[in-house]
Amino acid sequence: MKEIASWALNTAALRGASYADARIVDDRSRALSTKNGKVGGASDAESLGIGIRVIADGAWGFAATENLSRAAVEATAARAIEIAKASARVKQENVRLAPEKPATAEWKSQCGIDPFSISVEQNLELLLKIDAELRSVAGVTLAETNMNLRREEQWFFSSEGANIHQTKYVTGAGYCAYAFAGNEIQKRSYPNSFGGQWQNKGYELIEELKLLENARRIGEEVVALLKADQCPAGTFDIILDSSQLGLQIHESVGHPIELDRVLGMEANFAGTSFLTLEKLRALRYGTELVNVVADARDEHGPGLGTFGYDDEGVAAQCTPIITNGLFTGYLSSRETAHTISLNRSGGTLRSESWNRLPIIRMTNISILPGEKPLTLEQLIASTDNGILMQTNRSWSIDDKRYNFQFGTELGWEIKNGKRVRMLKNPSYSGITTDFWNSMDAICSRDEWTLWGTPNCGKGQPQQVMGTGHGASPARFRNIKVGSAYKGT
Repeated sequence: MKEIASWALNTAALRGASYADARIVDDRSRALSTKNGKVGGASDAESLGIGIRVIADGAWGFAATENLSRAAVEATAARAIEIAKASARVKQENVRLAPEKPATAEWKSQCGIDPFSISVEQNLELLLKIDAELRSVAGVTLAETNMNLRREEQWFFSSEGANIHQTKYVTGAGYCAYAFAGNEIQKRSYPNSFGGQWQNKGYELIEELKLLENARRIGEEVVALLKADQCPAGTFDIILDSSQLGLQIHESVGHPIELDRVLGMEANFAGTSFLTLEKLRALRYGTELVNVVADARDEHGPGLGTFGYDDEGVAAQCTPIITNGLFTGYLSSRETAHTISLNRSGGTLRSESWNRLPIIRMTNISILPGEKPLTLEQLIASTDNGILMQTNRSWSIDDKRYNFQFGTELGWEIKNGKRVRMLKNPSYSGITTDFWNSMDAICSRDEWTLWGTPNCGKGQPQQVMGTGHGASPARFRNIKVGSAYKGT
């Protein structure tokens, strides 16, 4: 691989590049699903190619190819130079890269069981058992399951001397049950909605999730939702479970801190950001209990945003984003670091594949758990009049990530510290900074989960990436509830 990369780097240098890097990616993935007792989909795909990024005449150029012959790689590097020189004609200023000591490194994600050592037949056998268990509950009218496995091996070389080899395993699985009655549809998902739970782990994650063991409960809950009372509208204290809080972080913290959005360099799919530069270290984002970090390091956990080095060779870091409620950091790259007076990148430049230009992406954007012991049940017991909301069902947020509305699959009314009834169609809305400034309690480490969001889209052409979000259940005071869905 080093020889292949050298063809690209040498060609780029000879044609006038002031900087060049090459990423070779070997990617294998398996995606399986079932629907009402039948196989819904099954695919096993492989991809191998090289992406070449250069700076020439002060501007970026990028080109990629799946042909790893010397002639093709050199031609692709030449094309990247041509693109850079064409871009230079309309540049506003020269690209400035923050310095980075070139690394020679080897990194591998957690993997107890190679996911591809388990046969497709065994995968489908488990999914079909879960499917059958869901449908064994009277009233369940549709059951869907899914499993996704991935192995990504990457080699990164740069003209500065970086030589980095990384291997990442990703495993994800989940399911959902639907119940139809008249013109009403209810849904329950496990372990999370929109794909379940995903982490940088091997097949051991499948065993840890206890998928089959929870299927009957999920089926029973979705049927019960049809007869549950409609979530009342009004102002309530709400408790979000850790998975819903993870999505809240993704949408109202993770996207607005992407520095390319703030600077107007990127606005596709998720808009720009209300977090303009003057707000750094000045904005009161939340209460003193709100502590959020962007952490790609192994010690944070096996999140989809965990790696050894980002896609321009910068080591994984932990960046404080919100510190005791104060906004303290952005997601940055070597190119953007100087705009916030940093002398080093935050290490968040990542790409979906070898054929995409790396852009700033979320790593693991997590809220730190409370320091005092507090369980979810204790949090409920200390709530007089509120609603517990579990598992995301829908979301909407404006293009500056400021005004939002979320719906969840399941709610529980809380009166005098007790769950008194199940509620269907719960939803809440608010303004980002008002919302985080209403948080008055968060559960401790024992309730904290690092969730995987595998389907975050950004860029043009679109790149779908995985991010991680760690959270414990938390309570928010005086929140507007009940506007997303009408009662039946």
